[in-house]
Amino acid sequence: MAATREAVLTALKTVNDPATDTDIVASGVMRALNVDANGAVRFVMEIPPALADSYAQAKAQAEAALAQVDGIGKVSIVLTGHSEKAPPPDLKPQRAAEPKGPQKIPGIDRILAVASGKGGVGKSTVSANLACALAQQGRRVGLLDADVYGPSQPRMLGVSGRPASPDGKTILPMRNHGVTMMSIGLMTNEDQAVVWRGPMLMGALQQMMTQVQWGALDVLIVDLPPGTGDVQMTLAQKAQVDGAIIVSTPQDVALLDARKGIDMFNQLKVPIIGMIENMSTHICTNCGHEEHVFGHGGVAAEAAKMGVPLLAEVPLDLQIRLASDGGAPITVSQPDSAQAASFQAIARQLIDGGHA
Repeated sequence: MAATREAVLTALKTVNDPATDTDIVASGVMRALNVDANGAVRFVMEIPPALADSYAQAKAQAEAALAQVDGIGKVSIVLTGHSEKAPPPDLKPQRAAEPKGPQKIPGIDRILAVASGKGGVGKSTVSANLACALAQQGRRVGLLDADVYGPSQPRMLGVSGRPASPDGKTILPMRNHGVTMMSIGLMTNEDQAVVWRGPMLMGALQQMMTQVQWGALDVLIVDLPPGTGDVQMTLAQKAQVDGAIIVSTPQDVALLDARKGIDMFNQLKVPIIGMIENMSTHICTNCGHEEHVFGHGGVAAEAAKMGVPLLAEVPLDLQIRLASDGGAPITVSQPDSAQAASFQAIARQLIDGGHA
């Protein structure tokens, strides 16, 4: 069994940073940690050039520490030196945005928004798995985590470290599982709150859309926060959004809020591609009994009422949650599983329909 990300971090916390009184994880010298499904470990150590010899010893200590962890495969540690650490790119708006209509982002063929009216319905889990499923089917995929107050994609895609900014303006996104990803969560500590008012939030979103070096993408998935507020309006008014996917659980309270999200996209003239019923059913792992914990059929009825497809009914399953928390979505960690099949089916429908 491959080593977990947590086990790797625990081992690396035993390695002292020669320039500080702490370890290489806490000091931030370790960047862009990646642990793949085969147990291969890769990361970068950004070091002061003057301490190259000391950090070479720290690198050897890290390799030795990782060698003691069960399930570790190949270890690749790169030492890179800069005259001084470049600050992370400033995502706060420097000036008021000029009023313009929706613009196509260079290099990106299509933009799809994954939205919900209510929080806690699994929208981010759907976004991460859908992005990975599309990448597995040969699409060039980007994922923008637009949930500024509650970013979760760095954890779900197993990405850490801060994105580089060669000139202080252009932001180089992170990449894992075949998906190019950007999130405000990469600019802050995991437990640090983002306390911003609306104008700062909107400026950050615009910069993540236009100043990130996305490269050539077939589709950019935008994981939106719940509700019908500033982020949704800014995205639709500033970028050419090709369609929205609405995620909801079957319960009536979630559907009430989902209808508000649908109405918002109608007002913003963004077409609804389809709906996804998440946490649709639960199958007991002990006896095999199927139970509709949150009810059943509500999302299908709403989709039929709107005349849009019901893209999938995704089950409530422990393995989906564990995979997301572990940094490798179920479509990556267990691609042949029944749990991954729903997301792969959605990806095929989007490709066949010309949406991705």
